Amino acid sequence: MRAAVYVGDSRLSVETVPVPLIAPGELLVRVEACGICHTDLKKIEHNLLAPPRIFGHEIAGVVVALGEGVEGHQVGEGVVVFHHVPCQDCFYCRRKLYAQCGTYKKVGVTAGYEPAGGGFAEYVRVMDWIVKRGVEKIPDGVSFERACLVEPVNACLKAVQAVDAQAYQLALILGQGPIGLLFTLLARHAGARVVSTDLMEGRRGLSVGLGAEHSWDPRDGDLQPKVAALSGGRGADLVIVAASFPGAVQEAVRCSRPGSRVLLFSQTSPQEKVELSGADICVGERTILGCYSASIDLQKESGRLVFDGALPVERLISHRLPLADISRGIELALHPAEGSLKIVVQPQR
Repeated sequence: MRAAVYVGDSRLSVETVPVPLIAPGELLVRVEACGICHTDLKKIEHNLLAPPRIFGHEIAGVVVALGEGVEGHQVGEGVVVFHHVPCQDCFYCRRKLYAQCGTYKKVGVTAGYEPAGGGFAEYVRVMDWIVKRGVEKIPDGVSFERACLVEPVNACLKAVQAVDAQAYQLALILGQGPIGLLFTLLARHAGARVVSTDLMEGRRGLSVGLGAEHSWDPRDGDLQPKVAALSGGRGADLVIVAASFPGAVQEAVRCSRPGSRVLLFSQTSPQEKVELSGADICVGERTILGCYSASIDLQKESGRLVFDGALPVERLISHRLPLADISRGIELALHPAEGSLKIVVQPQR
């Protein structure tokens, strides 16, 4: 089969590799669509993991083989595959901090080499613990490109619930890339009023089209008075930092009201440092929280939101590329231009 193999030096090479063999309890899935995620971009651009690897974890495809003993699945069914699931029985799982579970940190989907997701290949092997708890069936009539967005919707839904977005609250979302736009959709779905920022005019326009009251260019004057004018002078009730740029967290705090909640979603680098006034947090009684990755508790709900069309996620897809063009897709995702948003790889093309 063909696969885009990470070979080091920030490069992918489309090569012929063996179709992975499956063991008892496992599935072989033909990958029909796999979204390019920013976490994969970081691993490739910054050479965070040793090569060779096959990345890609926003996977939707078709079951083509069942390992011995597999129940509840059949050849030919469409599935969404999560690459992380927790044990549900450890210290962290009992506190619903699934992303901190040791089992969760294990990658259970591979197209070969050290497991790394594998969705940038024609077939993936889904290991037994993922088969038991991390595979969702795709209803008839739902496209694979829409279905592959279930995993990022799950991660964003987890964050929106963590920040407790509620009806009539004012939510400020910094950044309107694919993830920021998912936050706009989900915050609006929760009933919140949404305002946003982004450098790109097209993304700001789409943000408004998806329900934001305003979407501003952060270079056009001071953001804080604009937010204050929509909130009785107080500031945003909640802020989601969906982009990583110098001063992002400080801007989020500055635009928030006392007693607000500020959620960091894109600040995943150990090198990124944040300095805040203690008084802004303590005297201002603000809550600063982080959220990372998907939740097993939200697999069904995130699937329903995508499958039923409650969230028009296909409007976020700007490019559908064959595996042979994946390097162009990576470059577009790393250096987005007007008109580029979510990029989906279709390995069977």
